[in-house]
Amino acid sequence: MATDREHPSLKMAAILHADVAGSTSLVQLNESVAHERINDAFVRFSQTIERYGGTVHEVRGDALIAEFSRASNAVNAALAFQGAHTEHQAQLTGDVKPSLRVGVSLGEVVFADGTVTGAGVVLAQRVEQLADPGGLCITGAIHEALPQRLPIEQENLGERAVKGFEEPVRVYSVRMQDGAELPPPTRASTGNKIHAKRRVAAGLATLLVAGGALLIWLQPWAPEFESAPAERSSSPRPDAPAATELPVIRQRAETETPSIAVLPFTNISGDPEQEYFADGITEDLTTDLSKISGLFVVARNSSFAYKGKSPDVGEVSRELGVRYILEGSVRRAGEQIRINAQLIDATTGGNVWAERFDGTMADVFSLQDDVNNKIVTALEVSLTVDDRKRLDKIETSNPDAYDTLLRGFEQYQYFNREANVEARDLFKQAIVLDPGYARAYANVALTYGSEVNFNWTDNRQESIELGLEYAARALELDAGIPQIYLTRSILYLAQRRHDAAVEAGRRTIEVHPNYADGHAALAFVQSFSGQLLEALSAIRQAKRINPQYSYIYLAVEGRILFLLGRYDEAVVMLEESVQRNPVFERGQLTLAATYAELDRLDDAAWAVEEALAIRSDISLADERRNANYRRPRDLDHYLDALRKAGVPEQ
Repeated sequence: MATDREHPSLKMAAILHADVAGSTSLVQLNESVAHERINDAFVRFSQTIERYGGTVHEVRGDALIAEFSRASNAVNAALAFQGAHTEHQAQLTGDVKPSLRVGVSLGEVVFADGTVTGAGVVLAQRVEQLADPGGLCITGAIHEALPQRLPIEQENLGERAVKGFEEPVRVYSVRMQDGAELPPPTRASTGNKIHAKRRVAAGLATLLVAGGALLIWLQPWAPEFESAPAERSSSPRPDAPAATELPVIRQRAETETPSIAVLPFTNISGDPEQEYFADGITEDLTTDLSKISGLFVVARNSSFAYKGKSPDVGEVSRELGVRYILEGSVRRAGEQIRINAQLIDATTGGNVWAERFDGTMADVFSLQDDVNNKIVTALEVSLTVDDRKRLDKIETSNPDAYDTLLRGFEQYQYFNREANVEARDLFKQAIVLDPGYARAYANVALTYGSEVNFNWTDNRQESIELGLEYAARALELDAGIPQIYLTRSILYLAQRRHDAAVEAGRRTIEVHPNYADGHAALAFVQSFSGQLLEALSAIRQAKRINPQYSYIYLAVEGRILFLLGRYDEAVVMLEESVQRNPVFERGQLTLAATYAELDRLDDAAWAVEEALAIRSDISLADERRNANYRRPRDLDHYLDALRKAGVPEQ
């Protein structure tokens, strides 16, 4: 995080994409059994992928993404798993038997902040959707790359039009020849020493979903490769139940701020395409509740770590440090909506209340208000005048504009250049449907901020200006949207307007004191502005609100501690950050600088080598050119340490 600009790594690779056919129907049959068996299938598939020299990059809900250097290994891994899985399915009882569809494509992919995106990934997903349950489909490029000796049969399915690609794609269905056996796995050396050995464990532990926090640079939805226990703050959340203190908590509960986590609402519409809507309802309930001054609400990022699971409420309570858990489901059929919600007291495991809310899309905002008001009443929270104003505010009276906005969120969360543009188009469509929709303007601004920060733009200055223009329009319509100020803060930093960046960052958390990413963004801009102690306080507050914080939080805190000269503390944060995501080059560089200041020069040289393996053009000249430090001594401190660590001058 030493600069505001990240450099994605691009390469050609064979990409395998798999998902569970009919996962929603399986969950409806038996939710706990479905999740258990889906999880087991992905574990076994991941093991097979590793045997065939592949690398699993993401496990998200009911989907898996893996990379191979050889097309034949990707195909063999898929066929080996499907054959073994068929035998495994035969041993299962009941109707919950998850079948996987697999697609393999060859294309350019982008590695950035620990995730893999790009046309190759999208194409693999599109081809996978053409496969039958238990089947495998590949692109023509993979077909041409396969050796003739493989004991497989390939059926030419012809050229297919696939979403997102102008030209049709030739697709082949692949299966084993009857009675044949696959050759043993053949590993290929990648030449890259960076191997995130427990990526799968981390993905399965969190069942990653593209989180949807409205944040430019933190990217909390990006997968964390290493499964490492999150550091727990020494300052627990209000009324958080510890395993040995439940009786005490019951006695204190009436005098302390109630604490709550909103778990992802389950989509029970019978239509996977409605997943975005259930996530959007969860997002909005979390946001609304977190604006109430008398409630402590855990950040949405932390709660969404439980998506796709059936966690024990006591376990969630202990992990997130909250007393109350809100969970539920959303069913949407056309214009009809049903929300089922229940509020659980983790100290007893009993329901505080449970209720069903029925309405139409035209009623969606009043339905959310009903849920919020029930929670406020049940927890006996006293609302201030400002609280009531915030809860009563109607963002838009156009349900189509709201629905379009949620579809934009879904695209934005894929977090790549193409999805960012598609999200912006949807947000602009929401503006057309309701020209007074402040949140839509704020999110258009956010997409410009993202492309500036991640260098997804061919005209950086124009993107900055457009981002600030849309943020200004959003501000005219509604001064209470924290993402407006967060976007301004990051764009002002890109302009090296440090005072304005810090002021916008402070305004973010004034508008929304419970906004974890707002505190983290403030820490980010303060660290470049020389306000190091304030930055340290802000990032630690972010970690308290968001206990399932990402590796980026750790990298930011580590860099602040480095600049303060507290190297022993910095190295702990930075080592955990790069352990979780070894291909985050900014973390590797800051770790190298910290090792150098501790005179651990061998470790420093290794961290530099890791960073150069991710991006080969790293140099001190480049670091100086792109740095946003306000104080020359902070930049010199960093560059001198990198020089000592062995970063090349040019």
